[in-house]
Amino acid sequence: MKFKKFHTFAVALIILLMTMSSVAATCNIIIITDPTGSDPNGAAAGSMSFAENMFQSTFLMSKNNHFAVLSGGTGSSDTRLESIVDAVASLENNASAASAAASASQYKGARLLVGGPSMGAAIGGSFDAYVITVDEYSNDIKVTPYSSGVATLQPGQKGAIIHLRNTEGNPMYGTANSVRKETAMNIGKMIRDGYPATTILSEALGEVAKDAGEKYGGGGVNLVSGISTTDMFTPRDMNESGYPMDEEYSKVCDDCGWAIGYPAAESYDKCPVCGADLRIVYAYEALGNALTVSPNAVSVSVYGSDKPGLASTTSEIVIASVGKYGYDASAIAGSINRGIDNGILMGVDHVEPKDINVKQGSKAVGVYYNALPGDRSSPPWNLPIDGNILNILGSIQTAVGIILILLVVFRSRLLKSFQSR
Repeated sequence: MKFKKFHTFAVALIILLMTMSSVAATCNIIIITDPTGSDPNGAAAGSMSFAENMFQSTFLMSKNNHFAVLSGGTGSSDTRLESIVDAVASLENNASAASAAASASQYKGARLLVGGPSMGAAIGGSFDAYVITVDEYSNDIKVTPYSSGVATLQPGQKGAIIHLRNTEGNPMYGTANSVRKETAMNIGKMIRDGYPATTILSEALGEVAKDAGEKYGGGGVNLVSGISTTDMFTPRDMNESGYPMDEEYSKVCDDCGWAIGYPAAESYDKCPVCGADLRIVYAYEALGNALTVSPNAVSVSVYGSDKPGLASTTSEIVIASVGKYGYDASAIAGSINRGIDNGILMGVDHVEPKDINVKQGSKAVGVYYNALPGDRSSPPWNLPIDGNILNILGSIQTAVGIILILLVVFRSRLLKSFQSR
């Protein structure tokens, strides 16, 4: 995304979020495990909150320039997004992460967490955060609390920044201070032990969700590879909560690769393909799987329908198909159509290979659905004979049925008439 488009998008978000109730990402994290940018999983960022409206707008990512701007705070939504626009304008002029984050202090209650693999990270505005550093040579972990001004993870330094507060109304209110410190220590240990940033981010979000209750997505971004969770966890409608990051997200068969997302997964205890037990994948684990680049990683995008569970289930089917047959559009279409025929995917018509956009070089697959009209859940059967013939047969059967009914109703009269003749 070019800076000009990035700036225009941020401005458009101000108009969007002014129509929604106030929302703030109370958990913001940036992790950098490889400051050189050579590790495809070496930098990641993510946001969550107990609040409603956790849309992708809580974090913006520049794929071309490998940085993220995460927002939050106690101010209004328009105030927070105005601070984002200022931060983006600063970054357009090659400002440092610290300088861009510092712009949040000009807006009451706003918070910005800015960073990327080459620029380091910084947080400014209204925050309660820890800066984690891991020495490259001694592996010593340093965890330092900050609550005002600007806190910085210097360029070239392995480490992270985590901000965490509790939202009013969260049943676990009051846990943020202890969970923030404990999670910061665990992030440091995982950086020291060589885990990729994407895995550390998923584990940290899972820990915060379970222990502090700030659990609704939100989501995450891989800052090196330019991968985002997009709408995997964000709410479908305004003024609703996102997907709980500590709850079950899908079930997977480790033997054959078959998988299905919730809520459809509730109906399955065994794999319908090979009969093996299914493993439960939690949302925070699914986030890590989606962001982590590996030989088996597949980025799946779904278009044409917003039916609940369709995107997640399609993603699982495509990933399993690619693992078994490779990036073959015909094989992927066949796997999806079997899911439709088996009732796993509902509300969409069968797909053809031309509906599958495969980009093997970037490990991406796009699926283009046609939603079924009305409330139909499944497409018509593909029968071996023409439907008109069935209509004719149905009409004949109806006519025969009517004659039989008349014979039963008027049998005594018909018998007397016959006998009299």
